[in-house]
Parts: sequence; structure tokens; C-alpha cells
Amino acid sequence: MSLQIRQQVALAVQVIEDKKGEDVVILEMDRNSGAFTDYFIVCSGTNPRQIQAIADDVQKQLGDEGQRPNSVEGYNQAEWVLVDYVDFVLHIFSERARKFYDLERLWKSAKRLTPADLAKPAAAKKPSAAKKAVKKAPVKKASVARKATRTKASGKTKKKSRKSA
Repeated sequence: MSLQIRQQVALAVQVIEDKKGEDVVILEMDRNSGAFTDYFIVCSGTNPRQIQAIADDVQKQLGDEGQRPNSVEGYNQAEWVLVDYVDFVLHIFSERARKFYDLERLWKSAKRLTPADLAKPAAAKKPSAAKKAVKKAPVKKASVARKATRTKASGKTKKKSRKSA
């Protein structure tokens, strides 16, 4: 998750705070969770006009940085506005809709970040135990292969050892 994406998320959070958005939560999605994005930003607005104002200003500020949303949903109803920037998704809820959908509980495996965490580069994740390469002992080849041969003189079977490569 690049520093550029983290800066965009930080800018969106700053705009939300400037517009008096409430209860801002930043969720860094785990790659193994099946999430379709890297970050969720979840916040609440107190009324439809404020919810729309937050969505408008985030789009304006990120647009000034050259970022346009892939899609915007729910803007006219302003109960739950979703602004999809592909690498992160902004969810602006009314208080009632936020309690009902409870995205924080739904994505409880996600890491919660603060705006200060976004200023730091993303920590390199350690590979899980299952993904670590397991060193196997080299396979030993049979050192001695026995071959039965008949000697012409005695007519008896004699075992002869031979090294194989």
C-alpha cells in the first residue's frame, strides 16, 4: 500500500474533519480478507446536507490532486454515500444507517488506523508461517544398487554391488 494512497486517505480524512464529520474511522483492510480495496474511511454526518457537503468537498480536494472517484452511490438520498476511489472507499453515513450496517463490526479483522498512522510508511508485513519456505533435507540417492549376475564358471548367482550416480 503505497505512500501516495496513504496521503490521499489522509487528505480525505482531513477534509472530513474540516466539514465536522463525526466518528471518523480508518480501516486498513487485510489482503487475505477478500476486501476489494486497501482502506475504508467511515464517518457520520448529522443531516443529509452535511453528508453531501462532505462528499462534495472530498471529491473537490482529491480532484485538485488529480484523483477522480470511480463511482459515487447514494448521493441523492444522503443516508449512506459511498465514494469509491478503488484503492480506498469513503463511506459517509447518517447516524441511523451507520448503526444499522455496522461496517466496523463486519470488517472487524481490519486494522484501525489514526490519521497520525497514515503519515508513517506502511510497515512491511512478515510472511505467515504457512508461507515461509520449508527447507527439506536433500533426498539421498541409493548408494548401493545390487545386481544379481551369474558367473559363467561356477553357474552360481553372485551378488555384485555397483554405485549409482
